[in-house]
Amino acid sequence: MAQAGVTVQDPRPKASTEAAAPFEQAREPVPLCKLDQILFAELKRKGLKPARPCSDAVFLRRAILDAAGTLPTAAEARSFLADKAPDKRARLVDGLLAREEFVDFWTLRWCDALRVKAEFPINLWPNAVQAYHRWVREAVRADMPYDRMARALLTASGSNFRNGSVNFFRAVQSKDPASIARAVALTFMGCRTDRWPRARLDGMALFFSQIAFKHTLEWKEEVIVWDQAKALVPKAPRSAVLPDGSRVALSAERDPRFAFADWLTKPGNPWFAAAAANRVWFWLMGRGIIHEPDDMRPDNPPSCPALLAQLQRELASGKYGLRSLIRTIMNSAAYQLSSIPRSTGPAAEALFAAYPVRRLEAEALVDAINQVTGTTETYSSPIPEPFTFIPESKRSIALADGSTSSAFLELFGRPARDTGMALERSGKPTAGQSLHLLNSSHIMQKLERGPEMQQLYIEARNTADGIERLYLTLLSRLPTDAERAAAQSYAGPSLTKAELVDLAWALINGPEFLCKH
Repeated sequence: MAQAGVTVQDPRPKASTEAAAPFEQAREPVPLCKLDQILFAELKRKGLKPARPCSDAVFLRRAILDAAGTLPTAAEARSFLADKAPDKRARLVDGLLAREEFVDFWTLRWCDALRVKAEFPINLWPNAVQAYHRWVREAVRADMPYDRMARALLTASGSNFRNGSVNFFRAVQSKDPASIARAVALTFMGCRTDRWPRARLDGMALFFSQIAFKHTLEWKEEVIVWDQAKALVPKAPRSAVLPDGSRVALSAERDPRFAFADWLTKPGNPWFAAAAANRVWFWLMGRGIIHEPDDMRPDNPPSCPALLAQLQRELASGKYGLRSLIRTIMNSAAYQLSSIPRSTGPAAEALFAAYPVRRLEAEALVDAINQVTGTTETYSSPIPEPFTFIPESKRSIALADGSTSSAFLELFGRPARDTGMALERSGKPTAGQSLHLLNSSHIMQKLERGPEMQQLYIEARNTADGIERLYLTLLSRLPTDAERAAAQSYAGPSLTKAELVDLAWALINGPEFLCKH
């Protein structure tokens, strides 16, 4: 099938001296909140210029993809672009935080970090995975305060099939206290313990040394409990050393996990709020203020300490509700900058002088392709029993089990969920990905047979109308004059189905469709 000779705008960063339509506004950015005041002051101090504000079309697409892992519909794009109200961006953000797709997508993000996966090396098994996923999803839906969420996971007891939160202690490659301590440090403190002194890790492991894993008569079920008998033996430790070096008394009458949770979530903890705020910033901005977001250590300082400190204050003032922090970030001028930089180099990237361009997550990308074509995906699982049936209509961002996958998800960098580390998710393009998008029968059949593509062709009154509908559907914006001319020169006055498919295929292979920008 021939590819269309259509010009596709390239959103990859290039230094800009003039506003680049249709991606940015022709004005200077102004601070919208305290976060912006801090960041813009630091940029000015370093002699760096922030990018211009992004256009409405870019913001619509960026916000929906970042908040809900979903592509805007053509109707949403038309409505938002036509809306002249000055508060329309804030209203869009509020609406996104109430959507089911927001719950699905942020559940997916937390499930990556919490290693929600049935198959080797985690071995939760499907029943436990479903319980774990439901627990995480309900926590996201209810906007459970993050300190409560962490405490609930760290102190959970009960059946792994009935109390999903206890699976935090099973979703590790080894259930010994040191391995659990490593998972806790990575998840809630943003620390990789491989650089810790052994005594520091041993001190933290002591808080998880009295956990017992008991089997039941139900196959693969385990009950996680505090084994008080271990606390009552004469030589049981009566104190433990926390990661900050302070010592805490242990009681034979209280599960030591509670003592650790008390310390972790108390105001002033040097890791907890910083790690949480930095992780949310990373998920929205593509880069942490401390980068990577799970690599907090003295020799990897924040690129802007004052910005991270303000995010921590925002998190605390919102009583650890993550929706409040997400809303604050998305309503900031920093989040709404164009991806076309006016200052380049490592310092500009580390200080978020422009919105970082990055490829869509594998799940969001295949869902976007399915949405614009009206098709579905086939999933499979290596777990033979119990039978794991996944309806084809289920969106990839809503999959519970990291072991349930498809060839597309594997090819496009879906994380294995083996470690919970952010770098497990790969956004780097590969030759195989390019070949799949350009030449595979998988993509060809979606474009040629998809009911949404059929409907778009039927409803297109003429070539100009079909091109406009196609751009709104795939790129959430109207085509430029140059793009209209290029597409019309290819298609002619009467748009055929094959020409429409060719144009769509060209747009899907462009970086504007494949990337957040």
